Amino acid sequence: MQIHQSIFRRLRMLALAGAWVLITPWANAEDIPVMTARQVSPSAWYVEGLLAAGSPANQNFISNAGFVVTPQGVVVIDALGSPALATRLMAAIRKVTAVPITHLIVTHYHADHIYGLQSFKAAGVRIVAHRAALAYLNSDAARLRLNASRQELAPWVDAQTQLVEADEWLDGARELVVGGTSFQIKPMGPSHTPEDLAVFLPHEKVLFAGDLVFRNRLPFVGQADSGHWVRALDDLLALHATVIVPGHGPVSKDVLEDMQLTRAYLAHLRATMGQAAKNMEPFEEAYQAADWTRFEQLPMFRFINRMNAYNTYLLMERDGN
Repeated sequence: MQIHQSIFRRLRMLALAGAWVLITPWANAEDIPVMTARQVSPSAWYVEGLLAAGSPANQNFISNAGFVVTPQGVVVIDALGSPALATRLMAAIRKVTAVPITHLIVTHYHADHIYGLQSFKAAGVRIVAHRAALAYLNSDAARLRLNASRQELAPWVDAQTQLVEADEWLDGARELVVGGTSFQIKPMGPSHTPEDLAVFLPHEKVLFAGDLVFRNRLPFVGQADSGHWVRALDDLLALHATVIVPGHGPVSKDVLEDMQLTRAYLAHLRATMGQAAKNMEPFEEAYQAADWTRFEQLPMFRFINRMNAYNTYLLMERDGN
């Protein structure tokens, strides 16, 4: 029992940092996952990570990143989960355009979205993020997550991989204009993380939602403020985007349906675990009694659903709502 609790505590600490890893043998070069830039509007593109846990075999390519080409610069959204992936992303961008990369907007500081930042920083790209991320960057959780990743994701994350701060820290909404293109940067936290940012292109109705939206897989909840997250999704729906690039999963053109999947899962967690916490039911009993039928076939369910439920149980127990 003591060993089980020790493992559970370690997994929970890793979950604080927002990225799960699965230790698998290092793949041969020919097994490295393909990275393909896919166009979603006249100026917007994205690359799609695998619906899997991070591993040496996939270089931690488990999240999406986007980029927008303007006449005077390319703006990138998120940096992927290793320096090598970020270098590959820059090469993919070069295949689309020779226009220089000028800015990178970080939707949130979870490992699978930010371990590539140093490659962009070295290339002279200006990094923009929400100031609330500083608390995480200076935390034990960030240090422990990076130390664990250096072992579990080697050689793609190693002793040279560093956490990178932004060049511009936002305290509120910001309109970034590059090459005549307007990028509406919208703080949405505390939701998935305290520092959540969404990036909206009003001229093309494209929304880069970060991990506020997961498509075709179970959301990672971690230490999220799930109540505010549900409200943030309602705010994003009010933008009337016609295309959503989620943090994980394929691009969405059925905006309402795909946002509702994330929303429905969060609402289900809050309803089931909230009632259990209110009734002072033991977590294990509440978890076994809950109906997960709608979600149990989604990728990542067996990896993260129990942790999502447990963290939501603790949140509802603490907040009493």
